[in-house]
Amino acid sequence: MKSTDAEDELSIGDLAGRYDLATHVLRHWEARGLLAPARDDAGRRRYKAADVTRVAVILRAKEAGLPLETIRSLTSTGDPAARHAVLKQEADALRQRIAAAEASLELIECALRCDHDDFTQCPHYRQTITERVGGGD
Repeated sequence: MKSTDAEDELSIGDLAGRYDLATHVLRHWEARGLLAPARDDAGRRRYKAADVTRVAVILRAKEAGLPLETIRSLTSTGDPAARHAVLKQEADALRQRIAAAEASLELIECALRCDHDDFTQCPHYRQTITERVGGGD
């Protein structure tokens, strides 16, 4: 027996459950323009296969650290050059965050290696801090 379109659609609860999300997350994404589910005669959201895929894309993009506004930009344009420009900007921003995190880790590791009772009094630690804020030559 062939399935009907209605059988291929998911309710908001079913879709949320598939990805272990709260239903309000899907509503929020809809309000932000990331999802546009169909509605049945009673006005209930009905999610199709494309919506299921879209949720997977959103989750993966969020996992990669992309903000919702960027995800909306990426998923709403069919222009490859525009998507490339957005992704390049995000990659540059991510590189900056990675560099800042590496610098922070270096400071923490410096403090952990310090033999002083109070690492903030350690000359090496102080020099490292001074270099980080641009005061060292």
